[in-house]
Amino acid sequence: MAIDTSGVKLEDRPFEQVKEQAIDQLIMNYSHGVLSAEAFERRLDIATEATDHQQLVDVVADLSLQPDSQYQQQRERSFSPRYQAGEDKQNENIISVLSSNQHSGQWLVPAEITVVNILGSVELDFSEAIFQHQHIVIRVNNWVGSLSILVPEEINVVSNMFNIIGSSENRAPSMSGRQAPKIVIEGYSVLGSLEVSLKRTVKEKFVAFANQFRDMFGMGKQ
Repeated sequence: MAIDTSGVKLEDRPFEQVKEQAIDQLIMNYSHGVLSAEAFERRLDIATEATDHQQLVDVVADLSLQPDSQYQQQRERSFSPRYQAGEDKQNENIISVLSSNQHSGQWLVPAEITVVNILGSVELDFSEAIFQHQHIVIRVNNWVGSLSILVPEEINVVSNMFNIIGSSENRAPSMSGRQAPKIVIEGYSVLGSLEVSLKRTVKEKFVAFANQFRDMFGMGKQ
């Protein structure tokens, strides 16, 4: 049995913990050539969309390989936010008037970001960003503009926006661990829009990591 069902009753265990075990098991077996790419993605769909413990047990019941220390180290590097010590960057002002402004790549994230957006568009992409602070505040003054914030799933996001004939949508769930950066968005939007979304879906990130880990063993993509 791939997931140990002895000890604490399965249904009494934290569901997300069991789901993580199942997904790790799938990636480990796929990376070692036990599963085909088609079977891996089909089972990954089942695991990521599962609603009860038994579905997770069943999807890995015939798999024998268990994640080892090398797997855990690689997973930690791939799924942990980037922190870097050095010169402490506290504040940054982003002003966009009838123009566009984009932050992406490995940019250094300050403790506080002030965005003034007037008839413009601003995109803040945190997917490869380097953090020095665990708590980041984004203060927004948005007038007839659009603000897009892209984050990886290991970052927590909380939105406290006030909208006047505008819209705010946060599609990034705050479910990461206690060591993950927390981004708090506050301010107002007048006739404008704010959208917070994942840079890529959780499934897409698992598939990319699985292929990366597979390459380490010279298996290549199928």
